[in-house]
Amino acid sequence: MTKRLVSIVIPVYNEEKILEGAVTKLMRDIKPYMEDYDFEIILAENGSSDRTIEKGEQLSKKYPFLSIFHYHKPDYGLALQQGIREAKGEIVICDEIDLCLPEFYEKSLEMFKTEDVEMIVGSKRIAGASDQRPFKRRFATWALNILLKIVLGFKGTDTHGVKAFIREPLIPVLDRCLVGKDIFASEFVIRAERMGIKIKEVPISLDEKRAPSIRLLHRVPKVLSNITYLFWNVRIKNR
Repeated sequence: MTKRLVSIVIPVYNEEKILEGAVTKLMRDIKPYMEDYDFEIILAENGSSDRTIEKGEQLSKKYPFLSIFHYHKPDYGLALQQGIREAKGEIVICDEIDLCLPEFYEKSLEMFKTEDVEMIVGSKRIAGASDQRPFKRRFATWALNILLKIVLGFKGTDTHGVKAFIREPLIPVLDRCLVGKDIFASEFVIRAERMGIKIKEVPISLDEKRAPSIRLLHRVPKVLSNITYLFWNVRIKNR
C-alpha cells in the first residue's frame, strides 16, 4: 500500500542555537507515524544573519528527507508561502521551530483519516487549550483575534501557529493571499473560512521555549498596516 506523504514546513530565522535540538526532537516525535506515512521536512529560512543555513544544510545531510531553502529577506509569511508551494505532500503541516507539538500531529493525522475535514488549526484559545506564555503574548493573541473578528469577520478562535491541511484544495486559497509577515497565517485561515474550506480547531498546549526573534512592539505597525490592507481588499473590494 502506498503511504501518504506528509510535508512539514517550518519557517526559520536566526535559529542557530535551537535548530539542531528542535529537529532532533521532531524526528523522534514523528517516528511512530512512519509505518503509515512518509515525511518530508522543509525549513523555510528567511534572512538569517547567523549560521542557521549552515546548520540546516548539515541536518539535511544527516536526514535525507529534510531540506532547507533560503528566502532572501526576513519575512515569515512569504517564506512559509514558498515552502507550501514547494511541498510535495498530500498533507501539509505548518509548524514553528519552537513548537513542534507531537499531540497536534497525532490529532490531525487521525482526523484526516476519520473526519470530513480539509484544514485543522491548533488553537491556543479554544476550550481545553493551555497557553503558558507570558501575559503580554497571550494578550497580543487575544487582541489580534478581536481585531480580526471586527475587521475581517473571522469566526474562529485562533489563526496563528501550527496548522495542518490537505494541500490540493488549499492551493487556490494560497493563490488569493496578498500579505506576508505574521499576518499571512491569519489571512490564510480567514480566506479558507470564506472560501468554504472545511475547518476544525483542536486545542493545543504550549509555553514559551525562547523569546520571540522579533520584539512584539516592533510588529504592531506592520500588523495594523496589513490588516487595514486586507480590510480594503477582502471586505470592500471582495478580492
